Amino acid sequence: MPVLALATNWLLLAWFAKDLHAEQEMQLRSRATAITHNAEAYLKAVEANHPVIAENARRRLIDSALDVGFRLDAPDGIVEGGPAQDLATELPEEATEPVMLTTSDSGNTRWLVTSRRVTPSNGIPPDGPNLWMYSPDTAYQAQLSHVRERMWTMVLISVPVTWSIAWLIADRATRSLRRLQHRTSGLDPRITVLRLEHTLSGVTEVDDLARTLQTALARYDEQAARAGEALATARSFAAAASHEMRGPLTSLRTNLDILGEYPDLTAADREAVLLEMGQEQSRLLGLLGMLRTLAQGDLVEMDAFTRLDLAEVVQSSVADLRRTRPQARLTVTVASGLLVHAWHEGLRSAVDNLLVNAWTHGRAKDGVARIEVSLSPVHDAGAPAALLLVEDHGPGVPPASREEVFQRFLRSPDSPGSGLGLTLVAQQIALHQGRVAVLDRPDGAPGACFQVWLPVSGTHDLQHTLPLLRRDWLTAPDDEYGPKTE
Repeated sequence: MPVLALATNWLLLAWFAKDLHAEQEMQLRSRATAITHNAEAYLKAVEANHPVIAENARRRLIDSALDVGFRLDAPDGIVEGGPAQDLATELPEEATEPVMLTTSDSGNTRWLVTSRRVTPSNGIPPDGPNLWMYSPDTAYQAQLSHVRERMWTMVLISVPVTWSIAWLIADRATRSLRRLQHRTSGLDPRITVLRLEHTLSGVTEVDDLARTLQTALARYDEQAARAGEALATARSFAAAASHEMRGPLTSLRTNLDILGEYPDLTAADREAVLLEMGQEQSRLLGLLGMLRTLAQGDLVEMDAFTRLDLAEVVQSSVADLRRTRPQARLTVTVASGLLVHAWHEGLRSAVDNLLVNAWTHGRAKDGVARIEVSLSPVHDAGAPAALLLVEDHGPGVPPASREEVFQRFLRSPDSPGSGLGLTLVAQQIALHQGRVAVLDRPDGAPGACFQVWLPVSGTHDLQHTLPLLRRDWLTAPDDEYGPKTE
């Protein structure tokens, strides 16, 4: 505001000086008209050889000059009048428009000069201008100096006043910002759990900044929580791998010692040892793969989810089971067009493990694995959903154990698996906001029926998203696990 006050006063002074200069030019032109008329009358009387009339015309010419100086080149000599007649020796050769002339002989006075070509009505026109008129700018300079003094006085008064007003306005305008700065200066997300509490101040910019800071702190908290989850998952992965791999590795070491210490083993014994080593190696690979998938499920982000056709996922899993286990007898009934918002890798691993579990534990008494897979649209709690059924003909799951089968590392002594397959199924279904349960077969025959409900999105609802739930399947205690989705 002080700078604005200085600039405004300077601009007003420049405009006033320009207006004074224009007024001086207008006055000189007006006086030049009267002087030119009298000069024409004088030249006419001189050419007509009327001395008395010429003298009277000469007096009228001088009287009309008043405060404007002039010089007229007449046939009988030079006629001059007005102030500073000695200025005539420094006049320009021609000045059809008013020009400013500064003379050093007259105390550096500035003069506004203009010229005319005056021709009597019955005379011969001269070759160039023969009448010069000049007006000093003393009055102009006096007025300009007077106004300049007034303006500098106003500047000396207005600058402190405007500075004080500007300071008060700025202090009031930034008070909310300073209050916000004071509140945020002590917030360090690394050492305190306190967060910014902001009440609306009425200042749009401050309120927007406060919301931005709150959003940034919330995102920091979210990322810090995710980093903590990742660290806890890594620790749990290492602990679980160390604990569960100890048995297979010990068994492998024992079998290696047997092969080394007893080189004379019979072919049958050697084949049995190698078979057991192969089974333990497969178990180790399966265990590491399951732990890896569980860890990925705990750390998956929402941007990994996309729109999938559940029928394509189920058919792909069935085709893979038929390729790797050609002895399985599968009956598949799949309805197409069931779109789900899902993580492809996680959902595929859930379906794969359901089918492998049915293959491993669902054999009939004749040793044949008969598996029925069906996928159909249903309504779950009034919302459209997809129901996946995987039925086998094995011994089934007792009602008392139907919650325990989803716990980590729970497996029968003769099971070739890692005890994580159904845990991974429960994890992935929970991440997709679905439900999984194990029941008896609907037809009453022996066997287990795994039922999976998954919410589906309509063909036009392509932006349907779901929040991620149960993100601690690898880190929570074993007794907390089951097919829960809360």
